[in-house]
Order: sequence, then structure tokens, then C-alpha cells
Amino acid sequence: MRSMTGYGHAVARTEDYTIEVAVKSYNNRYLDIIKNLSTPLVPFEGIIDSAVRNVAERGHVEVSAKLKVLRSSVRINVDEGLLDEYRRAFSIIEDMTGERASVSDYLSIDGIVVPDTEVSSDIYLESFQSALDSALSAFSREKEREGEGTRADLMRLGARFKESLSSIEARSAELEEHYRRLLSEKYEALTGEKGSNPDFMQELAAILVKYSINEEVSRLRVHIAEYDKLVSSDEAVGKKLDFLCQEMQRECNTIASKSQLVEINHAVVSMKDNIEDIREQLRNIE
Repeated sequence: MRSMTGYGHAVARTEDYTIEVAVKSYNNRYLDIIKNLSTPLVPFEGIIDSAVRNVAERGHVEVSAKLKVLRSSVRINVDEGLLDEYRRAFSIIEDMTGERASVSDYLSIDGIVVPDTEVSSDIYLESFQSALDSALSAFSREKEREGEGTRADLMRLGARFKESLSSIEARSAELEEHYRRLLSEKYEALTGEKGSNPDFMQELAAILVKYSINEEVSRLRVHIAEYDKLVSSDEAVGKKLDFLCQEMQRECNTIASKSQLVEINHAVVSMKDNIEDIREQLRNIE
């Protein structure tokens, strides 16, 4: 089980530059990757997307990669043809005015001295990949560490849910007897007869089936067994667990609508509280 929140950081250093990569994530229903990169590292966006998808299935993931150049690789080029043309022109001016051109005069002319700043991003690829892998490894470990804490909470909440369900199951026969007695008393009060009339007994049986909670309890047993299985899994189970909680909530609501026993209703309230606590925890996992 992995959390949707995590953080990882790494730095790759060479004599010429350093690359610093930071990865952090927040809760999000889907996987959303945001990148903040130094310009020379922009061509590596596809590498980042692929690497992040290997360690995250949901969440808002921010990847920052900063390049700091320690020793410049910029080269200065001189346009010799243009320089010769200006030298010829300055020579004519010197003959006419007696003023000799200085080096600064040449340097002030656009195009004679041109810095060559075109450096391929490929020279940074190996160091960038190393920093990204290290940052994502730390990021993944943090997600797993937080996920294990969430797993423990989900197991605890599941155990509490099962306790309440067992309490309801133990009183299901009492609920049926409650309705049997209630309806029989109503029948006797209205007719003055004991509830032994065959037609009444047939109707009573139909009503008792309608208000029985045995099916809901059985389905909840199946749901909680699946819940335990998913919580124990190392796969991304957040969406599956959220759907399962919806089904469990529906069964709890049905039991509450059928029951007139205070003890059962209290247990249902407890289970619904557990489900809300579970769903709150599920917002933090993949």
C-alpha cells in the first residue's frame, strides 16, 4: 500500500555543473504530473513522465529539476570576414581623420565577436537520469512508509466494523421476534383473536422476510472479507476500496431502515462512522 503523498530529493554533481531534482506529491483523484525545469532540461520531459508513472498511479506530482553551471562551456567565435571589412573601413577613416581605431571599437560592433551558446542537452542526460532515479527512489520509499501507516489504521477500522457487525448478527433473531410479537399484538388488538389465523400467519411470514436483515448481514460479511483482502494487498487499491465502502454504506442504510431495536441502530451508527473514517483514510492512498 502506497500513500499519495511523498517527497524525494537528489543532486548529481560534475566539475562543470550540478543538477538538483526534487519530487513531491499531493492527493488527487487521478495522476497529474507538473514539471518545473531549467531550459536545457526541458527535452527530458518525456523521461520524467515515464519514470513517475512507474512509482505513482494517482496524485498531483510536482517534479523540479534545476541546472547550475559551474564552469562555462561557451566559446567565442570571431567573424573574420566581417572583421576584415571593418578593418578596411577603419583604415580609410584613419587616412582621412588621422584617428586610429582601437580594439574596443571593433568589440562594440555587433556580429564581429559572437558567443557560441548552442550546447546539446544530451551532455546532461546521464547526470539528470541519475538524479531523477535517486529522487524517485526516495519519493517511493516515503510513499510506502506512509502507506504502511495508513494500512495499520485501515486494519484497525475494519476490525471495529466487524465487531459492530457481529453485534448486529447476534441480534438478528431478536429483531425478527420483535416484529413477530409486535404484529401479533396488533392483530389481536384489532380482531380480538390470537394470531393463529392461517391467512394472518402467511402475511406475517411475508412481512418477517421483508424485514429480515440476514441478507444484508451476509453481504456485509462478503464485503468485509474483500476489504481485508484489499487492505493486505500491495497493489493500488484506493479506488476499489472506495467503491466497496459505498456498497457497505448501502447495506448499513438498509439495516437501519428495517430495524427498530436500539442496540442494532447503535451498532449501525458505529459502522457508518467507521466507513466515513475509512473513506477519509482512502483519500491518502493510491
